[in-house]
Amino acid sequence: MEEHPVPMITVAVTGASGALGQALLRQWHRRGARLIALTHGVTPLVLRQATGEAIPLQQVCWQVGQEAALRPMLEAVDVLVINHGINPHGQRSAAATELALEVNALSAWRLLELFAEVVRERQAPARPRPEVWINTSEAEIQPAISPLYELSKRLIGQLLSLRALDLASTLRLRRLVLGPFRSALNPIGVMSADWVASQVLRQALDWNCSLVIVTPNPLTYVLMPLTTLSRWAYVRLTSRP
Repeated sequence: MEEHPVPMITVAVTGASGALGQALLRQWHRRGARLIALTHGVTPLVLRQATGEAIPLQQVCWQVGQEAALRPMLEAVDVLVINHGINPHGQRSAAATELALEVNALSAWRLLELFAEVVRERQAPARPRPEVWINTSEAEIQPAISPLYELSKRLIGQLLSLRALDLASTLRLRRLVLGPFRSALNPIGVMSADWVASQVLRQALDWNCSLVIVTPNPLTYVLMPLTTLSRWAYVRLTSRP
């Protein structure tokens, strides 16, 4: 399928130094977007096109717990891709639990709320409509052989379902449900990060999907839509704005 370039927009990606973060930046560059790479490390991030030419991007260093410091940067952002995370694998200590919840769930939730607030305070309506993409992972509903990873990913998935009812009028929200891809967190993943990133942008931009699923597991394509729909109905029936 032919790729369709998007209008010149600014895209910020967290977890930009990881395999999927870099792959997403490369795919967005192919679509003509201005890029902001949000990383925890200070090592300069250099991405290259297939021709070897460096991809222009702005790198911003930040730390979990300091999301508010990103407010000035977010003023210029059209699409925020929340992609950072950790995998504590077999750990179950109190410290590992706190870290997994903080990085994988609470930090993402704070960024979502911060960006929604920034968008509401903009003087003029933004065009195109601002978006937040959140990588919740297939671990929302499937085993990942990492209890704390599963727990934290299910929490951010639940938070997204809870807040979507109120934030959808401000932001276009897209949930990224991804299966195992090769990365530093999962060196035995069955998919390449570049292929996953290409499929993410195809589903989101070309097919206009709000629920983006990329996995070799056919059950996820059945269970995830049912899970998100049931959560939406439950939250709508049992809570107030």
